[in-house]
Amino acid sequence: MQQFITIATNALMELVRQPVFLLLTTCSASFGVFLAAVPYFGFGDDPKLVKDSVLAAMLLAGLFGAVLSASASVAHEIRSGTALAVLAKPVGRAQFLLAKYVGLALALTILTYINGLSALLASRMAYDAYGSTDLFGLKIYAAGVAMAYAIGGFTNYFLRRPFVSDAMISLVVTMTIAFVVINFFDKEGQVQSFAKGVDWHMVPASILILFALWILAGLALACSTRLEVIPTLAICSGLFVLGLMSDYLLGRPAETAPHGLSMVYSALYTIIPNWQLFWLADAIDGGKSIPWAYVGKAFGYVVGYLGASLALGVLLFEDRELN
Repeated sequence: MQQFITIATNALMELVRQPVFLLLTTCSASFGVFLAAVPYFGFGDDPKLVKDSVLAAMLLAGLFGAVLSASASVAHEIRSGTALAVLAKPVGRAQFLLAKYVGLALALTILTYINGLSALLASRMAYDAYGSTDLFGLKIYAAGVAMAYAIGGFTNYFLRRPFVSDAMISLVVTMTIAFVVINFFDKEGQVQSFAKGVDWHMVPASILILFALWILAGLALACSTRLEVIPTLAICSGLFVLGLMSDYLLGRPAETAPHGLSMVYSALYTIIPNWQLFWLADAIDGGKSIPWAYVGKAFGYVVGYLGASLALGVLLFEDRELN
């Protein structure tokens, strides 16, 4: 168990030290807040456009983060020989791969946490044609990002610590503080009740997106046991697009096609992940809440699908030549 925890922790820290991971996290979160700072002239649907766009940006950022992180965690280590050095010790291949996935899932959780804070801030800052930009909140947010990078630069220059990992950890702390401070004030900088105007329905929606990213990470990890970054990205992007349309392309034919074809469509409908189960922006826009019971059922789907994808990954990794 100690070996599993050590490999998972090292995998997490390796991913957090990747400059692309820091840039992806910062850019996706900042883009979400930026979306709430510009006028859309959406005939009263401006907040709806902002929430949909922020959730979409969170999902796409997670897709790239999952693929790049999986490739850096497995494919790069196989190519550099690090995986062979680790497996030369009393560590099984299944244990190695599963520990890598745990580290990858934790890294994606950090990415989604920061993007989730930005989504909550965007839901508060969004305005229609009669509103105005929340300049006070933007200044506090920008100060939080700048402070995180300044801390990373300070520890790197004076303490000789790695800049990227320190900036990433500082970003988690400063974004949390910025979120709390912003929600104690209104757009004019006057004290208000905490989190007034925040749409807390974004929390279960963000958790569902995190579930989708965990599945993407499992698929990307399975592909990374055999492929490099570009083929892995192509396969995961294809599964992502097919999964978004699986209800239309496979679900309906499974019910209406002749018996023989119906079984084929049903099998494909089961194999390809259905991302619509995790995209409930329409429920938020309709003023409805996402039941936590549904989140629990979605987690059960994640556990089942992850079990299958990681089993496939272990199977592909067992006879992978590492020399």
